[in-house]
Amino acid sequence: MLALRIIPCLDVDKGRVVKGTKFLNLRDAGDPVAVAKRYNSEGADEVVFLDITASSSKRPIMLDVVKKTAEEVFIPLTVGGGLRTIDDIRQMLRAGADKVSLNTSAVLNPGLVRQAGKMFGSQCIVVAIDAKKDPRRYDWKVYTHGGRKETKLSAVEWAKKAERLGAGEILLTSMDADGTKNGYDTELTKAVSDAVKIPVIASGGAGRPEHFRDAYRAGASAVLAASLFHYKELAIENLKKYLKKTKVPVRI
Repeated sequence: MLALRIIPCLDVDKGRVVKGTKFLNLRDAGDPVAVAKRYNSEGADEVVFLDITASSSKRPIMLDVVKKTAEEVFIPLTVGGGLRTIDDIRQMLRAGADKVSLNTSAVLNPGLVRQAGKMFGSQCIVVAIDAKKDPRRYDWKVYTHGGRKETKLSAVEWAKKAERLGAGEILLTSMDADGTKNGYDTELTKAVSDAVKIPVIASGGAGRPEHFRDAYRAGASAVLAASLFHYKELAIENLKKYLKKTKVPVRI
């Protein structure tokens, strides 16, 4: 059985790590290079770096920040936000990213996922899905542009299509749970995990150690958290000890 990966997420806006609730009310959480370096030493399995305003501001991602981060981090680094073309992806991988995360660009141009997977390998192409529960039916709608624009896509159906296109992983964020610390949306996590064979990273809502265990039981291959780690409310080492004790396989 594969070990559950523990992944801190750095949401970056204007060169600073930020965190909010349900994608709103952002507050500063530090310098991205320093924060990533700390996680590297604390035992994180990977780090995700998301430039959360690159797509909505229609600007390129900050390559210099990524390069500095990659120089300090010796665990897999996934970078997303504002990657619109094959050349953008190539530049990001050359800057030191191990994987790239495509969200808005994948929705607007699904062929980019297929092309990138063929050119660079599916293992480094992550499709990020920001999803919100649709109160009108048992489903979740996909949102783009940092959660600012609603689409007509079903999160489950889009995940299945992304897998067919060649994505190697799904980064699944519940917009309803994001920043609430009430737990991951295990219903959403299970629905998507059951629908695809590729790994699913659960994101949004972590508040206590048992929430990570619950996401694993819902089918997640990895769990992502931000504020809980940024503000040192939970140490990665202590989290892994708890998970191991509850029979969740982790890398110690």
